[in-house]
Amino acid sequence: MMMKEKGKLVIWPAYIDQTRSRSEGRIISRKSSVKEPQLHEIKNAAQNLGLNPEVEAGKAYPKSWWEVSGRVLVDNKGPKSVIAKQIASGIKKLRSS
Repeated sequence: MMMKEKGKLVIWPAYIDQTRSRSEGRIISRKSSVKEPQLHEIKNAAQNLGLNPEVEAGKAYPKSWWEVSGRVLVDNKGPKSVIAKQIASGIKKLRSS
């Protein structure tokens, strides 16, 4: 098991998934979240924000351990909820372009 790297935040797709409830792991408002975010979308949005994303595809979110969703490690440049919101809005921009 890999230890948490210093200065990194873990962003699980569940954090910004509109189809999930708060109790299922969503940490930002439904209005600012996106439907079923993919790892590559999170990575691209984080890259555009300059957060040096690292994708770990084989990981499962602890709350839904049976579902391997993967996760993205990003630089810790503020509160997780703020960064999650920025990534979600970045994905919205990528999807609309």
